[in-house]
Amino acid sequence: MAKVKLTVMRKECYEDLQAEYLADPKSGPCPIFEVGQEFILERGNGRDDFMHMLDGKFCSEAWDAISRYIYAGLQGGSIMEGWTNDEKMMIACCNDGTRPVIFKIERIDEE
Repeated sequence: MAKVKLTVMRKECYEDLQAEYLADPKSGPCPIFEVGQEFILERGNGRDDFMHMLDGKFCSEAWDAISRYIYAGLQGGSIMEGWTNDEKMMIACCNDGTRPVIFKIERIDEE
């Protein structure tokens, strides 16, 4: 059985891109996540979907970008063998090109 720890490592904000391309040019950084925020995800009791694992308190765009790595870890698989220096860990980010959030995804093995 495995769990996955998800940590918010950074929040970036590209004000020049926001000013040029967004409907609200002063959108600022992501309002949903905070640096250092952690989530522990686990499967069980048929509750392994997005809404149940995070009680609906997670950005669906971010989930769409990183969920494949989370599910690989939850199944005990290699998250990114040969890419990172630890196959149980991955650094990934959300899809928001003007204010991406960078996550560390770690598989936690349990006996």
